[in-house]
Amino acid sequence: DVKTRKGTIEILDDEKPGLISAEKIPNLRPAFEKDGSVTAGNASAISDGAAALVLTRMENASTYGAAPIARIVGQSHHAQAPEWFTTAPVASIEKLLAKLGWSADEVDLFEINEAFSVVPLAAMRELNLPAEKVNVNGGAIALGHPIGASGARILVTLLYALKARGGKKGVASLCIGGGEATSIAVEML
Repeated sequence: DVKTRKGTIEILDDEKPGLISAEKIPNLRPAFEKDGSVTAGNASAISDGAAALVLTRMENASTYGAAPIARIVGQSHHAQAPEWFTTAPVASIEKLLAKLGWSADEVDLFEINEAFSVVPLAAMRELNLPAEKVNVNGGAIALGHPIGASGARILVTLLYALKARGGKKGVASLCIGGGEATSIAVEML
């Protein structure tokens, strides 16, 4: 139930899965290239969404009685030719792991932007990431792609997935478009 000024709205079903039939997916037109594989069927829907993060120093958290759940241990970015934006998270994650001296095996969970399904799939293939460590609650195709809140949504999803599974280390990464990507590493406290 969602309470509004005009009353309570009851949400019973996710409306997105019912908007497409499995029979239509093979016949969808490619989005970017005539013979391309990216279609509306393997791309995320732009959706409503919100996520909130409070970033502060540890001393500020204790001053205000806040209980931090994680700390940021590193960040990286990468840029390449715009037409290859879907693989930019691969290089961004590689840079981040190298900067931290971590291997991909040491990371408990990865949350990788899924504007298109190829983004996490490319990262899984190139970085040899097992499926059970990537987007464990579903990516943007399942959860939605809230423009302007994607980074916060991905990080909040990662933090709570780590918490639920007792994980310690996590990496979140997203392609930004224009050939860019950014990644962040966290450790649960």
